[in-house]
Amino acid sequence: MPTTTVADALGTIGSELQDLVAAVRAADPAPFERALTLLTDADRVFVHGAGRSGLALRMTAMRLMHLGLDVHVVGEVTTPAIREGDVLLVASGSGTTGGIVRAAETAAEVGARVLAVSTRADSSLSTAADTTLVVPAATKTDRSGTASAQYAGSLFEQAVALLGDALFHALWQRSGHSADDLWPRHANLE
Repeated sequence: MPTTTVADALGTIGSELQDLVAAVRAADPAPFERALTLLTDADRVFVHGAGRSGLALRMTAMRLMHLGLDVHVVGEVTTPAIREGDVLLVASGSGTTGGIVRAAETAAEVGARVLAVSTRADSSLSTAADTTLVVPAATKTDRSGTASAQYAGSLFEQAVALLGDALFHALWQRSGHSADDLWPRHANLE
């Protein structure tokens, strides 16, 4: 069995992320602009994802809160009911994760907007969403090594984290607020 070093692994991951970023930059910018508008216009933002995708979205929730948005993580005991005027930000590589699709459908039924991140524009999640950000990555069930040499949906989950930071950064830059303006919202009960 070949020996892979941590440096080798980082090289693989970095290369795949560079390719992913290049593909997203070359893609139609309209869905990304719609995503920024949805987030800007939202009364409240709810984030929801399963497993590592959900963890990545929690990072996004924190940054959006730093911007001053009213943000909730689905499943937390203090999360209120979603309603018209709100946005549900969800991620599912396959676009078929049952709980995520059902949450998107529920949000749409009550008049909330749905912003999805997925590898597929033709999934049931994308059908329920107002806007889907499609990323070229492997889903957790793709073990072919074709879309990514990494295990399961690692590249997709990394993309969710990077897209969350990119959405935050674009919103922050457009806001005109300084880092000092955002700092008072940073956690102080650490």
